[in-house]
Amino acid sequence: MAGIDYIERIPNNVNLSENRRLQRALEEWQPRFLEWWKDMGPNGFQAKEVYLRTAVSVDAQGWAKFGHVKMPEYRWGIFLAEPEPGRPINFGDHKGNPAWQEVPGEYRGTLRRLIVTQGDTEPASVEQQRHLGRTCPSLYDLRNIFQVNVEEGRHLWAMVYLLDAYFGRDGREESEALLQRRSGDRDKPRILGAFNERTPDWLSFYMFCFFTDRDGKYQLASLAESGFDPLSRTCRFMLTEEAHHMFVGETGVGRMVQRACEIMREHKSDDVRRYGGIDLPTIQKYINFHCSVSLDLFGSEVSTNAANFYTMGLKGRFEETKKGDDHRLKDATYAVAELDGDRIVVREEPALVSLNERLRDDYVADCQRGVNRWNETIKSHGVDFELELPHRGFHRAIGGFAEVKVSPDGRVISEAEWDARHHDWLPTEEDRAFVQSLMQSVTEPGKFANWIAPPARGINGQPLDFEYVRLA
Repeated sequence: MAGIDYIERIPNNVNLSENRRLQRALEEWQPRFLEWWKDMGPNGFQAKEVYLRTAVSVDAQGWAKFGHVKMPEYRWGIFLAEPEPGRPINFGDHKGNPAWQEVPGEYRGTLRRLIVTQGDTEPASVEQQRHLGRTCPSLYDLRNIFQVNVEEGRHLWAMVYLLDAYFGRDGREESEALLQRRSGDRDKPRILGAFNERTPDWLSFYMFCFFTDRDGKYQLASLAESGFDPLSRTCRFMLTEEAHHMFVGETGVGRMVQRACEIMREHKSDDVRRYGGIDLPTIQKYINFHCSVSLDLFGSEVSTNAANFYTMGLKGRFEETKKGDDHRLKDATYAVAELDGDRIVVREEPALVSLNERLRDDYVADCQRGVNRWNETIKSHGVDFELELPHRGFHRAIGGFAEVKVSPDGRVISEAEWDARHHDWLPTEEDRAFVQSLMQSVTEPGKFANWIAPPARGINGQPLDFEYVRLA
């Protein structure tokens, strides 16, 4: 990488070619990143040409360039949203002060931890999805998962840039550690639980994109409010790519829902599995699982850490500047769902320590909009079934509901009832085996697996039978 053309191979708008110290750090890190990508990236497709979108600049002309490229040769870039001259800190104790262009010394450790935790999720999802290419339902879907994967890789570059550019030796050590942890590894797992779960099939992948990448949207949006301006600008650009991941998830599940309904109408039967489709009750079980696991990513309902991040000016709320309060929250309260014996009640808690729950509320409302669209598809086919989000207390491992059993409709239940009923609410081994049995590769251009409907349109104006991945 020595002597590299940093604009050509690493498109960037951070003047990388003028920063020798940062160049040296990235020159040492990039070969290890490529080694990680070849070892843990999409398995079996490293030499294939994929129709990918590449960002070469942040302006409208350069944000999305499409073309066939081999994934190891993808131009992972470093982009920050355009600076806002005079941008202030909009919340917390430093509200009204100029945003920081350098790391504030008193918050150095806390800020580094926030960046590392976000950065760790990016390679983790690539690792979780590395085998799915071999069972793709179409070339269109195969291309989409690879687009998600390379953008997760670019998001890793974005966080490594911040660590290497602003945190010195500590940052470089953290950058190395991001490549050493592995999703699901017993000895070196990824930091957050959801990123150690298996993603064994395409139903799980689409649910992951819809629910877990949506958590990423809200975490990035909160960090985009940060008083540390380089982090804010980095996350604002990342959000433009995160939207594609959620699109892949929502439309992927939607196409499975559509196909299930088509099979039901075609065969005048609810037994969708008999005809090679994924039935709506099974889709509901996967919703229950992936939603509950993703809800844990927001942390405890009452959190002093969240309060500290806010007060320090490091992590704000979703759409902070649109909130109609004082943006300090010293005397404000917020409604939080809590346990009261064997009942779930809503109590007012100090707003500062309830920031996780407020962000979770925004997330749940966003998820519900997607579920509503799936239900519109079901209704349009005349099918009497409605998909639902589980209660936020269901199947939780973190926070106030972690020690109790809650049904999807929000009842606190006994251990005995949970043991008797949980197989009705969460995917069983039999469910997973059935879904896995459908995962057979379909790679003829324009053809789709029987369990998923074709999309409404192709990518970048291309037809559905376009060669999105060149396998020959």
